[in-house]
Amino acid sequence: MAHIANPDSQLTAVKWRFPSVHPEGRKYVVISGFIAFFLLILESEFAEVLAWLMIGLTIWVAAFFRDPVRTTPTDPRLIVSPADGLVTMITRVPAPPELRADLGEGEFTRVSIFMSVFDVHINRTPIAGVVRRIAYVPGKFINADLDKASEDNERQHFVVEGDNGVKIGFTQIAGLVARRILSFVREGDRVGTGARVGLIRFGSRVDVFLPAGTGSRLLLGQRAIAGETIIAELGTDPLLSGSSQ
Repeated sequence: MAHIANPDSQLTAVKWRFPSVHPEGRKYVVISGFIAFFLLILESEFAEVLAWLMIGLTIWVAAFFRDPVRTTPTDPRLIVSPADGLVTMITRVPAPPELRADLGEGEFTRVSIFMSVFDVHINRTPIAGVVRRIAYVPGKFINADLDKASEDNERQHFVVEGDNGVKIGFTQIAGLVARRILSFVREGDRVGTGARVGLIRFGSRVDVFLPAGTGSRLLLGQRAIAGETIIAELGTDPLLSGSSQ
């Protein structure tokens, strides 16, 4: 993990780099690419049309599984976004039943981030700490943009406990076309802020549960970047308002 400083006495150059394809997606890129190549060598007009369609599909699959490097703030007071996507809901709700033993009773501010098929789908941990719980719940595949998806859809819950004792829960929720939720970590693993913890294929949502006294720094309709966008600061509630233009 690279540590980025902001020195007063010198400038630090940062260069853009092409995002890699996550290992989970490489097999799909190879398969679709091989099919496209096979169709091209058939020397048929119909096969050539199919080949170009497969080339387009190959490019889309590679883009879907892209895994860009993210620069994450490491201040333990900050909670960063676990997902790329659109902030579609910010509401007060009880913790999911699977997380109440860790998070406790009462209401939490839930920030919901919807990932379209065009967003990066690598999910990251909002804080540094130890993974205390991973709970998989089978379910339906209704539109992840609906509120009831939190209770009806296939989902996977995480709880990470920071060194300061604060526990943050977040949930991967499958959507209409998502058919597999993957976890890259296990209970007991130590993770840094913004570490890769999972992936959902294809299109979905992630919910983050903020502890009492902590409010969202995001507004409905804003876009979040996993591992970079600051969702909240522990113990502060900015009570923001905004407008769409």
